[in-house]
Amino acid sequence: MKLVKTIAIIDDDDIFVYITKKAVEQTNIVQQIKVFGNGKDAIDFFKENVDNPDLLPEIILLDLSMPIMDGWQFLDEYSKIKYKIGKKIIIYIVTSSISPDDMRRAKKIDAVSDFIIKPITKDKLIEIIKKL
Repeated sequence: MKLVKTIAIIDDDDIFVYITKKAVEQTNIVQQIKVFGNGKDAIDFFKENVDNPDLLPEIILLDLSMPIMDGWQFLDEYSKIKYKIGKKIIIYIVTSSISPDDMRRAKKIDAVSDFIIKPITKDKLIEIIKKL
């Protein structure tokens, strides 16, 4: 199984972040976990490192509902810079939203691979990581 260098969790829910980090660590296939509490911190990091793809994650777990900049706003900003990034990044929306409108909207965004309703299980995480 291929090792994943970095996974990013963009979520303001401390409990979700803690549980997800523990589950990711238990897979033993991810070297580093980056956590951003809102979309702005994440997009700023991406913009600063657009020429440094090694620092950017292979997988993003993105919440939709966050302060400062939510997941939709992050995706809008990301779409403006993704062509400059020298590697493929897989984005999974991981949210507590069960809104069919959110699901439809997410399916229309090329960068989004899947829409996962919280909580995310360790098995689902392993499945996501193995898809790389």
